[in-house]
Amino acid sequence: MYKARKRFGQNFLIDDTIIEHIIAAIAPKKDDNLLEIGPGTGAITLPLLEKVSQLHAIEIDTNLVALLKSFKKNNLDLHQGDILKFDLNTLPRPLRIVGNLPYNISSPILFHLLEYRMRIQDMTFMLQKEVVERITAKNGSKIYGRLSVIMRAFFSVELLFIVPPESFNPAPKVKSAIIHLKPLIKTPVSNKPLFTKLVAAAFSQRRKTLKNCLKSFLTQQQTEIDLSQRAEMLTLADFITLTQDLEARQPQNLL
Repeated sequence: MYKARKRFGQNFLIDDTIIEHIIAAIAPKKDDNLLEIGPGTGAITLPLLEKVSQLHAIEIDTNLVALLKSFKKNNLDLHQGDILKFDLNTLPRPLRIVGNLPYNISSPILFHLLEYRMRIQDMTFMLQKEVVERITAKNGSKIYGRLSVIMRAFFSVELLFIVPPESFNPAPKVKSAIIHLKPLIKTPVSNKPLFTKLVAAAFSQRRKTLKNCLKSFLTQQQTEIDLSQRAEMLTLADFITLTQDLEARQPQNLL
């Protein structure tokens, strides 16, 4: 058994039943352009290789790359490197992306993939259950935040099922969950850079009101949204409205 490396946040899936559920959820077809992030020891990789003509996989750990190469699978196209620095434009489209994402950098990975959403068909990920709950959280919840608003502005999201700690080696201290994300055909966001910047500012100091967090963006006189609220109370539609109000106020400074 390959020993997991803590620096890469590795927890390897060893539960055959869960693996079968994940493969069924992905429902790979022969000609799919599949990309697996963090194939690890190949728990999901090997079953996928039986179902697709070609599988791209990106792995940062050189030792695991050597292990995966030792399987001698002709339809596995391995890329050694960091997904956060990987250019998805080099891969065929539309991409179907899967993976057991390292919990310590799952949010940065999701924001990185957001930049390539026009090339993506769908994504099926194993994430920390808490992260999935944050993505699917509704306004008014304490865990509703930047990740909730931005991901739901560009993707439909669905929690598929929960994965217990004992399904991994080493067993993490938290539960995991499988989530499916599909890019929206039409996003309500017309100015992504401005929208993401405003949402980040709104949640930058959660205990403060929007009036304080957005004082460099808007005043109460420039929007109908009540800025005496905290960011967690606003719906996605409210953030869209704030962005539009800001865009109308200063069209020369959109970024």
